Amino acid sequence: MSVLDSNVLVLNKFYMAVNITTARRAFALLYKERAEVVSMRQDRMENFDFHSWKELSQFKDRFDEEAAEFVRTVSFEIGVPRIIRLLVYDKLPLKMVKLNRKNLFARDRKRCQYCGRKFSTTDLSLDHIVPRSRGGKTAWENIVTCCPDCNVKKGGRLPWEAGMRLVRKPNKPSRSPLIRLKVRSQRYKSWKEFLDNAYWSVELK
Repeated sequence: MSVLDSNVLVLNKFYMAVNITTARRAFALLYKERAEVVSMRQDRMENFDFHSWKELSQFKDRFDEEAAEFVRTVSFEIGVPRIIRLLVYDKLPLKMVKLNRKNLFARDRKRCQYCGRKFSTTDLSLDHIVPRSRGGKTAWENIVTCCPDCNVKKGGRLPWEAGMRLVRKPNKPSRSPLIRLKVRSQRYKSWKEFLDNAYWSVELK
């Protein structure tokens, strides 16, 4: 994945998390002066516009070596921001969490929902609890991650018909399940300050 596809947390002008975007889009907003970088350094928050962030990027000792990423151009190098703050936007848009493989794997924490074992995403498949051949819908509440062995064992049956039980009841998440996984990463640790705030209630995409 390109560095420009890295995730950036977006805050509104009141420092409330409203979305996640790509570094590519974040740089465009910064350059157009529609946003500023919010940098967390030793529990202190600092704000930078595009030009001051570009200047700061020349001092790499100011960046976390393990988490920092840089974009190189012909004439300069600039750090990828982890958080940006919109300078004019103050609303909290309601967004539906998309039903896709990425979000399902994140919701189920990459574990087979029948045997409970953890797998890589390449070794997991999706299973309709009530098979589509028996009227099962493609919905959050009817799809779980499943390992190959459990998938074969269950076949086209209902779990209880195959003598199987779900580890936990599947549900539709109120906000993006990817956030929980990303906050655990060293790369996105600076997000935690804003995601832990009591006023956090908006869905992220």
